[in-house]
This record gives sequence, structure tokens and C-alpha cells, in this order.
Amino acid sequence: MPTNRPVIKGAATALAHTPGLVRYGSKPFRESKAQPEFLAELTRGLWSYDKACRYLPNQVFIGSQPPARLWEVEQPWFDKLAESDAGEPPFGHILEERRFLALLACADPFKHVLLRERFWEETSPLLSDSPLTAALASQTPPLLADAQLDAELEAADCLPLFANGEDAPVGVVKTGHSEDEALSAPVLLENLACKVSGALSMHELLNHVEGLDLSDVDLVLSCSEEAVGDRYQRGGGNMAKAIAEFAGCDLATGIDIKDFCAAPIPAMVIGASLVESGVFKNVVVVGGGSLPKLGMKCLYQLEQGIPVLEDALAAVAVWIGRDDGKSPVVNLQGVGRHPIKAGAALDKQFRELVLGPLRRLEWGVDRLDRVVTELHNPDIMVTAKAGDVAARNYKMMAAMLAMAKEIDRSDIAGFARAKGVCGYAPTQGHIASGFVYVPHALREMAAGAIRNCMLVARASLFLGQMTELTDGMSVLIERNGD
Repeated sequence: MPTNRPVIKGAATALAHTPGLVRYGSKPFRESKAQPEFLAELTRGLWSYDKACRYLPNQVFIGSQPPARLWEVEQPWFDKLAESDAGEPPFGHILEERRFLALLACADPFKHVLLRERFWEETSPLLSDSPLTAALASQTPPLLADAQLDAELEAADCLPLFANGEDAPVGVVKTGHSEDEALSAPVLLENLACKVSGALSMHELLNHVEGLDLSDVDLVLSCSEEAVGDRYQRGGGNMAKAIAEFAGCDLATGIDIKDFCAAPIPAMVIGASLVESGVFKNVVVVGGGSLPKLGMKCLYQLEQGIPVLEDALAAVAVWIGRDDGKSPVVNLQGVGRHPIKAGAALDKQFRELVLGPLRRLEWGVDRLDRVVTELHNPDIMVTAKAGDVAARNYKMMAAMLAMAKEIDRSDIAGFARAKGVCGYAPTQGHIASGFVYVPHALREMAAGAIRNCMLVARASLFLGQMTELTDGMSVLIERNGD
């Protein structure tokens, strides 16, 4: 008999390859203001859509390759591209830049994004011919002739939009209010990029997962990193409802969940709790892409003559619903939380987030098949001299478990491969924090490869300079019937 026990009925990913938007990432934008010649150097470091599609971490992100493949291929991966892409991906697609830029205008109800007429004429057939984007491009956005667009570009309150490989701008983003920094063109572009990428991941969910219709979605929870608002409420929100509207979920409402990089796991726990309580039947947790993090480590990559790898906006959507007897269960008894008194030391964080729920469940570590923490792509982090984040976390986690007598010290070195996952996610923290692995976890459980998976997320609250604390949360997903 069906119950309100929460299960994950599906998950999907979306990547938008946006090299032309890298210049508006926080680091490149600041560098280009300080050094006018920087943009030319940055442009030379961007790679093509074809190469982005053949890049192994991207293929893992969309499910064309299993994460275990990363253990088999020697790092770095950027010089070991596949001969061709792997065909129809199981989790989501990599959208080319022209269609994404066109969707920015389609998603803008206040008409701040204006497109060149001939760009729209060339791109709109690509949108209408795809099941992924046709519904999102149901209306024609504001269009300008060449002379009109050139006149807009002369204004000081707009940003030009470039498609990689084209010299002339294909559109502009105008400011929303000349006296409101929260409605400036860069902020509006950031928020629209999050909205569009989030909606794309929701449509990937609808296209790849059977049984979910737009009208079924009751609640959308956004765990994205943007801060939608105006000068009186700079982070007022509600990105979740904006994504739901653009995606076509007319019967849904929405709420934003904020917790820096950790937000997806609290959002999943909140969504599962609302399903179990009976308040909502179908909740979609969505994380849209973070434009400010494009090109975040580009200086290191340009210095070493390697491609600018942070050139894509990443998004994930997870559908949580009532128990259907087959979908993996969200075990709300297995939620790990990080109390204030625990402190910021990494070993103490993992003690609370990993060991804490295991002991409440009276589980030994041997019963845990997979534990997933921050999966930042080491190609990016190592070249930026930040080290392999995932490997470092697993080493610290294993050391903590050995200190607690849960594993033998001899097991520390092999812990990452035994229980963990190699990093592959773009450096958009909320996406990388275990959230990105949900589609793979569902597939592995369905195949009988694992029985359960613990998702662990951590947050650096001190970045906002309101507290010196860190935060985190974990949740356990189990194969139904085990």
C-alpha cells in the first residue's frame, strides 16, 4: 500500500556550454576591467562545443560515462578527449551556447535582454526542433535590427552578449534600474542564467524520467547560489517560483533554500520531510548554474596554456515523491547535521555528518556502500594549486573513522576507491556537494551495484562575514526494500 514515505523518483542534469559568458564570471570580469588586453587572452583559451562534449568529466556529469571511469584514466583529462561524444545521454544534454543565449531572452519577462534579429532567425529553428527547448521558447523575445543593437551597445548601462566564435555581439542585457545595484545588468544576467539552466534541468527530468508531468509538481525548492532581489531586499527571492513558471509547472509554488554550497542537501531533507508529512506530493529540488563562478580559476589555466575549463553552467534537478515501492528511499532517520558547538575543523565536521547518523542508525561503516562529498573536478582544482578536493576530503574522512575505530588505519589509503567517488563536477559549489551524484546513485541502486548512498554537503558560512561558522548536512538514500 502506498505511503507518504519519501522516495527519489528521478534525477537529471543539464550543462550549458557558455564560453561567451565566461568573461562575466566574477574573476574574468574583474581582470578585464583591470587589464583591457585580458579579454583577448581569455578568448584564445576557450575551447569549442565539440571538445566540451568530449571532455570526460562532462560526459560523467550527463551520465554518458560512469564515475568509476575516472579512476581508470590518468589525470589530467583535458588532453584526453574522447574521439566522439557518447550519443544520447541518460541524465541530460550539453546545450550549445547559441540556444542558451536565446533562452535568456525568452526567460526575461521584463525585456532587459534584447537579441539581434538575424541571430534569432538562425537560432529559433534549433530551439523549436528540440523537445528540450521547444516549450521554453514558445514566445518571440524582443529583437533589434543591426543599427538598433549598435545604438544600445553605445549605452553605458548594458552588457553585450557574445556567442563563442562570433566577433559581433548577438544581443545585450540592459540594466533594470539605474539606481539599483541589485538590478544592474550583470546581476540580472547572473539571475537569468540561473533561471534558464535550472529550468533546463527540470525539463531534462521530465524528458528522462517516466511518470512525472508538469501538472504533477506541487513544490519547487531552489538550492541555487544567486540572490534575486532589489535594493530593499537584495536576496529576497524567489528563484524557485521563477524556474517553475518558466519550466511550465503552473500548479507549483516555490521556495528558495540558502546555505552556501551545502544548500542542496538541506533542500532535499526539507522536501522529503514535506512529502512524508503529507503537505506536498511531488517536490522537485533544483539547483541552477552559478555564472559568477565561470572562469574562476582561469588565470592559472591561461598561465599553463591549458583550456579554460570553467566554461559551462551546471544544473541538477531531483524529484522527491511518495513511496511507490521501487524508488530509493530518503531515510530521514539518517540525516547528519552540524551543530554550532562542533566547530569548523574538517575532521569534526565529518564526525557529525558521517559518523553521527551511522551511530544513530546503529550501522557500522561496512554497511555503508557509498559516501559522496564535494566532487569538484580535480583538473580545475589541481591546476589552480588547490589540490584534489574530493581526494583530500576522503583522506580526512577515513582518518576520522580510523580514530573512531570504525575502520583500520591500513584502510585509509584505499577508502576513497572503496566507498567514494572521484571528483568531476564543475566548480559551482552547490552542484558539486553530493547533489550532482544523485542520478548516478539511482542508476547504481537500480542495477544492484550499491544498496545505499550517503550524500554529504559542507558550507563556508564565513564567506558572508556574518559568522565564522561552517555548516553542513548529510542524508542517506537506500534502495527500496532493503
